[in-house]
Amino acid sequence: MRKVYSKIEQIVGNVITVKASEIKYGELAEVHSAHGMSLAEVIRMNEDLVSLQVFSGSRGISTGDEVRFLGNPMRVSFSDNLLGRIFTGGGKPRDKGPELLENMIEIGGPSVNPAKRIIPRNMIRTGIPMIDVFNSLVESQKLPIFSVSGEPYNELLARIAMQAEVDIIILGGCGLKYDDYLFFKETLEEGGAMSRAIFFIHTAADPVVECLQVPDLSLAVAEQFGLQGKRVLVLLSDMTNFADALKEIAITMEQVPSNRGYPGDLYSQLAARYEKAVDFEGAGSVTVLAVTTMPGDDVTHPVPDNTGYITEGQFYLRNGRIEPFGSLSRLKQLVNKNSREDHRALMDGMIKLYALYQETLEKKAMGFRMSEWDKKLLKYGEQFESGLMHLSVNIPLESALDRGWQILAECLTPEETGLRTELIKKFWPKQELSATDGKDQTK
Repeated sequence: MRKVYSKIEQIVGNVITVKASEIKYGELAEVHSAHGMSLAEVIRMNEDLVSLQVFSGSRGISTGDEVRFLGNPMRVSFSDNLLGRIFTGGGKPRDKGPELLENMIEIGGPSVNPAKRIIPRNMIRTGIPMIDVFNSLVESQKLPIFSVSGEPYNELLARIAMQAEVDIIILGGCGLKYDDYLFFKETLEEGGAMSRAIFFIHTAADPVVECLQVPDLSLAVAEQFGLQGKRVLVLLSDMTNFADALKEIAITMEQVPSNRGYPGDLYSQLAARYEKAVDFEGAGSVTVLAVTTMPGDDVTHPVPDNTGYITEGQFYLRNGRIEPFGSLSRLKQLVNKNSREDHRALMDGMIKLYALYQETLEKKAMGFRMSEWDKKLLKYGEQFESGLMHLSVNIPLESALDRGWQILAECLTPEETGLRTELIKKFWPKQELSATDGKDQTK
């Protein structure tokens, strides 16, 4: 039986307070005013005082309006009919398609029991060398993309959505600019990937409470598809907007602020979402890749700082490319030992040489004289950046490994690479190896 109350005790911002009993945290309610019906969610309980966040805002609501509790938390329909559809942060159709009401599932539930998880063991190929070769994305991994405003992180997510070798892509947009939403939509439609995608989009113009629902909607649906045996990749952009929405509501609720005004449970709120990443025993998987913008490029900002303790590494997107230093996929060793026998050795060797290239750049900037070795490193670094680091590079893993060998061969001798002889004999470009052998014989 639905509980109905006809008196609102207080209205502060978009939060209303009523006196009610036997109400649960997260429960939905309908607020009936002269302007129509609005949905609201219970966000705080203090004895018999219940505070609700009104989805569409409290404008037009008066203290004499009716509040009708629905007896259930936020729910979303789950079926194959979701594929190819676009929804708001409130779960309503944004694409003008029919509303889906069958097989409703609750969102925001607990993460999967660790006893039911299996150790990650499969790579998700993306066609991006700086991920596939140097920091492989692993099924059931949770990874943030640390970036700053203005960097092409949404373009990167769109490419991953197009190319990732998974069954289903779920895009959760938190506070997206409308142009970014259209970019995702048009990119996936033109690339033919929309049929395996589901969008939950909250734009900057939508009610702030819907921003908080987006990750939960995306992950609840992903979990159900994972239980059906699907490999699901959840892309979230941007979790800093999600945290800012938490902060806005906490300020409205007059909660005691923590670091830089964020609520004290920021870590728990972020962890509750990231920990939904899972590889189910005998079923599918859920992998989470989420953009986290860093105000002022400050990694000590509360959102990236807390995120780093939760996730299994991070990608740093700077200057339009994924940086090799600072980026880390802690699970890559579980998969790149099985991709191709030269993968790990080539990855380590090329990064060591790129570090030497960075040192050489500093020497050059300070006016030091360049030796022949320095000149080789400068050539190597330039080819490494243009041939592998640039985000426009779009090649499979094996082709990226072959290109790595080609870059080494064009800039260095086999001995200068520091790689094992058996790998050089097998993978060094044949033409270059023959030329090197010829030079050695002449000597």
